[in-house]
Amino acid sequence: MKKMTFIALLATVLAVFLLLIKEDGSHQPYSPLKQDAVILAFGDSLTYGYGVKSGFSYPSQLAAKTGLKVINAGISGEESSEGLQRLQGVLKQNPDIVILCHGGNDILRKHSLLQLKNNLLAMIDMIHKNGAKVLLVGVPDFGWLGFNTLPLYNEVAKERDVIFEEDTLGLIEADTALKSDRIHPNEKGYEMMADAFIEVLTDNGLLSHQE
Repeated sequence: MKKMTFIALLATVLAVFLLLIKEDGSHQPYSPLKQDAVILAFGDSLTYGYGVKSGFSYPSQLAAKTGLKVINAGISGEESSEGLQRLQGVLKQNPDIVILCHGGNDILRKHSLLQLKNNLLAMIDMIHKNGAKVLLVGVPDFGWLGFNTLPLYNEVAKERDVIFEEDTLGLIEADTALKSDRIHPNEKGYEMMADAFIEVLTDNGLLSHQE
């Protein structure tokens, strides 16, 4: 009887531990990306690299730091509804992982946040159907009272159980030394994005630790 009680207690502790891991947004490590893996950077001007020369966008810096092929599929000014329509064609390049950083223009133009959330969910479903993993990037509210990531991004990450990078854009937006204008990062800001994405991909087993 004592043995059965101990086993039941151990099982309960394990279940709580696994629940806490899921609540934190962590994942069991994925298989490492191969050297010929393709990363698709999909989004708007923050992906395109508005404000800097092409070699200093975050996709370019990510490619240089990892040695992997990184496709820059960012379009300045694009809204999430337009991104949803464009995504299927871009996925024909068969990426292994998609870094999804979208919604900034919806937020700035005060479009429906519910529609933004639905568009992000639809994009993730489309990416998963294509066989790729997703790294979702949290986008902040570009308001005068701060640059906290909108809660809907955390909701989307949990609902679709994807890798989530929550803080970096908010930190960049709050520091004028990392921006080229009121919204867009400068070279250091885009490098900070690349480094943050490398860190989260490494933590999830997709990249090896950089020497």
